[in-house]
Amino acid sequence: MKNGKACCFTGHRIIGSDFKLDVLRRGIRYLIQQGIDTFIAGGALGFDTLCAIEVLSAKQEFPNIKLHIYAPCKNQCESWHSKDKQIYNDILAKADYVDIPDSNYYNGCMKERNYKMVDNSDYCICYLNKKRSGTWQTYRYAVEKGLTVFNLAGKE
Repeated sequence: MKNGKACCFTGHRIIGSDFKLDVLRRGIRYLIQQGIDTFIAGGALGFDTLCAIEVLSAKQEFPNIKLHIYAPCKNQCESWHSKDKQIYNDILAKADYVDIPDSNYYNGCMKERNYKMVDNSDYCICYLNKKRSGTWQTYRYAVEKGLTVFNLAGKE
């Protein structure tokens, strides 16, 4: 699936007050100027959703960029509030590529999704402010794989 250069996103579902949306916007635009043409998000609530929305917004200015959504399972949003489901479905409808496995949630599907995103990327923008999380695990995997990683929380 990797065409051109790609950047994946990983981050927590709960975003702290330290998060600055304008830093994410500038980061996405910086990477576009560096030749990144594909952005990969996992479709989860929180940081993933913010990133997908910002990439879709940037597409208005840079129509050549692509948004890919790698969901972990087909029932990812089953227990979400209706507003969050609506936003998720809107993102899926506007994405350039959507990968949703046929399987329902199972232990390990999030990790598989996260590693797949890293494996198809050259860069990673994350929002990481606590260890012992899927975000931390994905961050470590991205570092091990040699991706250039930008942490918008400013912590490791």
